Amino acid sequence: MALSPGPDNVFVLIQSARYGKKSGMAVVVGLMSGCLIHTSVVAFGLSTFIESNENLYLILKIFGCSYMLFLAFKAHKSKVELNASKQKIPMSGLFKLFKQGFVMNVLNPKVSIFFLAFFPAFLFSKTMPLFTQFYILGFLFIMASFMVFSAYVILSNYFSKLFFKSNRRLLLLKRLQTGFFVGIAVVILTA
Repeated sequence: MALSPGPDNVFVLIQSARYGKKSGMAVVVGLMSGCLIHTSVVAFGLSTFIESNENLYLILKIFGCSYMLFLAFKAHKSKVELNASKQKIPMSGLFKLFKQGFVMNVLNPKVSIFFLAFFPAFLFSKTMPLFTQFYILGFLFIMASFMVFSAYVILSNYFSKLFFKSNRRLLLLKRLQTGFFVGIAVVILTA
């Protein structure tokens, strides 16, 4: 599941290619921290409540969609600079990327629904509490996703060389990033 192309994978790859491996890893850690929240929500049974309460679910979708549109606007307004990949991101920038990955993951209701829909099929014990089994499955998913996303960060060097050769390719990357955020907003809103 972690290997299948999706918004998180693309976001990690783009951030890593544009700003370097440390920035990519900050996003990865943010995304995985968000998965911890989703695991806890499923383990405590709150996702069933969220899913059954249409108003709460709609509010969560609107917040998620709004945040993605905000990120699309920021990407659209960003400058296209050759050699941007060589810029160092200050620690405050790394925290901002961590926060961006975290919020992006937490506000995506599809992740909670994914956890709620798939985890019960993989429950493995009749004697162990469901709470514990959900956390074990959540940590396994987080570890697998962390390894896959880290591989994307490592491969971003190749991606970076591909895009940072011309301003036209950088403009394409900027448009891809903007379109990517708008696409996620649409997916969240129509989920």
